Amino acid sequence: KSDADIVAKAGEWTPALNLNDAAKEERVKAAIATHLKTVRDWHNDHPSSTVPAGINPATGNRLSDMDRDIIANSAMPKSVHDSLMNVLKRELTPEQVESVLDKYTIGKVDFTLKGYHAIVPDLKPEEEAQILVYLKQAREQAIDFKNMKEISAIFEIYKTKCEQYLNSNGRNWHQLFKAYVDAAKAKKETGKKQNN
Repeated sequence: KSDADIVAKAGEWTPALNLNDAAKEERVKAAIATHLKTVRDWHNDHPSSTVPAGINPATGNRLSDMDRDIIANSAMPKSVHDSLMNVLKRELTPEQVESVLDKYTIGKVDFTLKGYHAIVPDLKPEEEAQILVYLKQAREQAIDFKNMKEISAIFEIYKTKCEQYLNSNGRNWHQLFKAYVDAAKAKKETGKKQNN
């Protein structure tokens, strides 16, 4: 995307914060635009081909192009992330910071949490709280990646943590997920029969 597109995107996100302070709005907009440009430029200057085609030491599987993309992009200096977050935290309320992070990740925290509620209908408050911690960590890490494929890959890391957490607390994620899929298939079949 061009610099003008990025500035326009930052310009769309900031008015929704209702800051009622032109100078503050400009500082937030500038920080977001700078961050988006830096993420884009880092991504474009560090293609997956810059990472050797080795194996994932945790699994032994060959690194996929997406793995290599994530490795290359995650090597961006931490100062890029910190610069944005410092401005957001200084200028905005915690709720407004979350709103900006949701814009970066198109609301994946809410969407994913709803999925967990659908799959685990009796989700306990403490389980939801821990899942929310992981999803918010995913969201904040994901803002440093350029496109939705990469953002989704970051969320997958934390969804695995959520599922491991549920398993370690007496849940069986595979059974829960299978029951959810089976129920969805049954509902779909019932709908087809009713329409015939």
